[in-house]
Amino acid sequence: MRRSLAGVALAVTSMVALSFLIPLGALVMSLVKEQSVTAAEQRAAALAPVLTLTTDPSALRESAAGLDSAEHLVIHLPDAQSLGDSQAPVKLLERAQQGRESISQKTPGGWICLQPVVLPGDRVAVIENFVPDEDLTRGVKASWAVMLLLAVGLVGGSVLVADRLGAKVVRSSKKLAQASRTLGQGNLDTRVEPMGPKELRDAGDAFNAMAHRMTELLAIERELVADLSHRLRTPLTALHLASERMAGTPESARVEAAVHALESELRAIIAAARTPLAVGPMGHGMRSAETSTVRQATATVPTGPSGSSDCPRSEVAEVVRRRTAFWAVLAEQQDRACSLDLTQEPTAVGLSDDDIAAVVDALIGNVFSHTPAGTAFAVRVARTAQAVELVVEDSGPGIPEPDRALSRGSSTGSSGLGLDIARRAAAVTGGSMRIAQARQGGAHITVVFALAPSLRSERGPRGSRRRAGWWPRKR
Repeated sequence: MRRSLAGVALAVTSMVALSFLIPLGALVMSLVKEQSVTAAEQRAAALAPVLTLTTDPSALRESAAGLDSAEHLVIHLPDAQSLGDSQAPVKLLERAQQGRESISQKTPGGWICLQPVVLPGDRVAVIENFVPDEDLTRGVKASWAVMLLLAVGLVGGSVLVADRLGAKVVRSSKKLAQASRTLGQGNLDTRVEPMGPKELRDAGDAFNAMAHRMTELLAIERELVADLSHRLRTPLTALHLASERMAGTPESARVEAAVHALESELRAIIAAARTPLAVGPMGHGMRSAETSTVRQATATVPTGPSGSSDCPRSEVAEVVRRRTAFWAVLAEQQDRACSLDLTQEPTAVGLSDDDIAAVVDALIGNVFSHTPAGTAFAVRVARTAQAVELVVEDSGPGIPEPDRALSRGSSTGSSGLGLDIARRAAAVTGGSMRIAQARQGGAHITVVFALAPSLRSERGPRGSRRRAGWWPRKR
């Protein structure tokens, strides 16, 4: 923008300067020429009274010597005698003598002025004054140079002023754009200092108002989530009492474990909603340390030299182990064979425990939602040189349209939210997600997380894994 404004100022000012310079230059030349010719005519007229008094050559030379530029002054006497070197054409001189006509016109090499003087006895003398071309243009180039310097100074000044104004506008625009990007990345405390022209100041005020209103709306929404979650405590308490009444029955332990797990999840939701708003890598609110304690998960966070946290970090294998253990209880109730295969190599990625847990819950939850009871499934975590692969496969009917399944709301009987959560989590780390057909004929979903930068050059012993498995109990 600065370059454009400077270019416009340069073009406009140059046009204005040229529109004045050209006629002013012509006017200066005309004035200098007119002044030179007028001075020559005045010198000829000043010598005419002397000529009427005497025609003595010595007296006339003495009188002419007292005038300026006398070297070009010539007196033509009636007896054809000329005092000085004449530059006038013969025909022009005869015309002035015979016609007694004052002549002032351009001749080769300069300008000629002829002034006839009638002497006693009806005789005619002619005073000639020749003005060379250099006298006709004397001082013109200097005047043109001064006007050109003034024009260059005017153009340069206007370009400089336009550049300064443009710099102020560009600076305001860049700060507003940077604040917008920062707000879009999740920093809700971003504000901009209004500056620049009135329009940009208004835009800055509008941006601040929008950011403030956005923060208010998100806070209201989170408060509403906390309130709605708190309402679930009443039916949860009823379930807890019912499980106590079932004490001693074979199902009481499983029901009690499920109730406790649900209560822990509910406390985690309420704590997260009550936490001051901060945006995590996946774009949702990050949970506080209290919430992580409720979930019984402590994220491993890398620190810089000062000890401050730089980014979230989580061990995928450990989170998968905990969440699969939770789902194994429900799998046992539905007679689903569940197997778990975990690598013992480090599996740290740039996501929080909650983000990884959301991915695992979404993938395993899809197995329970879209396959009949008794369908077996397997969970596996593998480590490569640059990534961690989370694989969930089942022996159900599979996914007929994998590409369509990744779009929210486009799958029949499903919102598509679970797979989209997994895809976005992988994308945050620089990974990807693939859907294929499992060996058992069902769905085979692979989520690839890029390793944390500190682990990408490390690799433990190949094939080092630990296995865990759950099978439905015999009844």
